[in-house]
Amino acid sequence: MKIKIGLLLMTTSSLLFTLQSRAQERDDRATILNFKGIQYMSNDSLFYTNFRFRMQNRLGFNNVLDNEDNDKFDARIRRLRLRMDGYIYTPKISYSIQLAFTRGDQDFDDSGVPNIVRDAVIFYNFTDDFYISFGQNKLPGNRQRVNSSSQLQFADRSLVNSNFTVDRDFGMSFNLSKKIGQMPINAKAAISTGEGRAALGTDNGLAYTGRVEFLPLGDFTNDGDYSEGDLEREETPKLSIGGGYSYNDRTTREGGQLGRYVKNPFTLKTSFADAIFKYQGFAYQVEYMRRDVDDPFNIVDDQFNQVDGPEEELTYAQKGWGVNQQASYLLNKGYEIATRYTYIKPDQQLRDYEDQLEVIELGLTKYVKAHRLKFQINANYTVSHGDFGNNYNKNAWGGTFQIELGI
Repeated sequence: MKIKIGLLLMTTSSLLFTLQSRAQERDDRATILNFKGIQYMSNDSLFYTNFRFRMQNRLGFNNVLDNEDNDKFDARIRRLRLRMDGYIYTPKISYSIQLAFTRGDQDFDDSGVPNIVRDAVIFYNFTDDFYISFGQNKLPGNRQRVNSSSQLQFADRSLVNSNFTVDRDFGMSFNLSKKIGQMPINAKAAISTGEGRAALGTDNGLAYTGRVEFLPLGDFTNDGDYSEGDLEREETPKLSIGGGYSYNDRTTREGGQLGRYVKNPFTLKTSFADAIFKYQGFAYQVEYMRRDVDDPFNIVDDQFNQVDGPEEELTYAQKGWGVNQQASYLLNKGYEIATRYTYIKPDQQLRDYEDQLEVIELGLTKYVKAHRLKFQINANYTVSHGDFGNNYNKNAWGGTFQIELGI
């Protein structure tokens, strides 16, 4: 029996080497090779699947400096997810399924639908360097969105990502990795519905998204360009520069793939550029995003949203731009110190509704088992309209403690 199991594992490892040569978890393709966790393989090696889960348990506090008693406390499970990856009949046909079980992770507040399905996507792997996908998955957007939320060094992504990101969607993607000389290049493109994962209906307007990445100093260790912080302590400097564009034609949601449904479809144009650098425990990343729309204002569609009363509710798309920067250093024994600065500049059309914001954050993380088991403490200070004093009553401060555990 032991000989038979050993032969099966050797056969599967050989088959999977051409499918994926790294163990780093990625949201844009199935994680199979060198997986350590709950897994099952059929006796004939024609079926393989693995299971894993992760949770993020959080305590948070926030206070607006307006001399009012408005303290807000947050104690909840931020994320609880189950993921299954594998292949059927041949490693060339792989799949990824990811389910979410907390309200804030299900798009419920915006759509009214408790959508537990985050990913349900099929991949056809022509080679390890070229594959296509069909189903619901992340679009090739900004770097912080492309990174899994399990690979973050702060408890949440930045406000730039929250305001301008392109998210999961249903459609088809094309993914190619090549080298020019010794420089790896990754190119990704997707055509999708444009209404996101909780789509209650689609129209004839589609979303077109593309992203290109250049790694002039070579590949990162264990796909480290898709993970925040330099946990691998890169022995030589590593740099990845990326950028892209998304054209969401006649979307029916405030943020394209996210937000409430609106009555009058509008077209969102989102551009983004980013970079990440790592060397001997030091990591730095920067991200710029901009969203344009001719007329950002719209009316909430009460057919899909929970709108009380006969009056129409005004809403708008987040038109404007923002920059996020963060730097970190990995100390001894798995401790990491990090800082982040975020700047948001709304368009002039939204000056009566949105403030210019700056967010300064500090973080301390203890990595027990890389990003699989970590303890995070974050502190933040939000500045409105550039006033770093306490005179403006919209400045705020807060903090978060979070434990992430997963396999």
